[in-house]
Amino acid sequence: MKIFKNLAAVLVVALFVSGCASVKTDKWQNCAMAGAAIGGAAGGLGDDHDRSDLIVSAIGGAVIGGTICALMAEEVAAPAPEKDTDGDGVVDSLDQCPNTPAGAKVDSKGCALDSDGDGVPDYKDECPDSAPGAVVNELGCAIPLVLKGVNFHFDSAVLTDEAKQVLVQVADNYKAYHSHVALLIGGHTDSKGPAEYNLNLSQRRAEAVRAFLIAEGCDESKLTAAGYGEEKPFADNATKEGRALNRRVELTVK
Repeated sequence: MKIFKNLAAVLVVALFVSGCASVKTDKWQNCAMAGAAIGGAAGGLGDDHDRSDLIVSAIGGAVIGGTICALMAEEVAAPAPEKDTDGDGVVDSLDQCPNTPAGAKVDSKGCALDSDGDGVPDYKDECPDSAPGAVVNELGCAIPLVLKGVNFHFDSAVLTDEAKQVLVQVADNYKAYHSHVALLIGGHTDSKGPAEYNLNLSQRRAEAVRAFLIAEGCDESKLTAAGYGEEKPFADNATKEGRALNRRVELTVK
């Protein structure tokens, strides 16, 4: 009977003291420990207690405290997921480019990918395979390099002496620093004369530059010639100055 009395005392004390009002945040293990401590103390009340009373009361307090917490505990709400404002799959707290356009592929930092490393992100790069080191425009396409001073004798594909001097320097620099880069040699004319004739003339001029560079030791497998005639004017063909600018040879990284 003494044991049952102790358990009854434990139950009463546990109900009022075990901290059930705070079970929202406490774990049931804490309640069980508190119940065991209180139960042990309750088991020690009175003059007729012994060691068995303390043990039984502690066990009973633990069971009662843990059970009360388990029954009365409220489920703690899971924390709200972090926001991903631009919807790129990288949460705002880690996103270093928080305003990425919808649909753009991004890296682990939330910034748009730039596969060819030209400074223009893939989602607006019209030339996504630009060669390393190529200077590009806002569309990600290589900007042609106009070979200033590379001119031809009138109505022909014969290089002037000045043009040859310029091309010698071009060849030397190319061999020394850019021999791994594939180049497109583009020939252009002004709009005077038949379009078909100008197209043929520009092709022959581009091929003349290619042949000269190869003769100077450049790798022919890296050089391609193309004539565009009057199709891509650089300036206004209505003026003498404009036509002079349109008669040109350009190098473009392929």
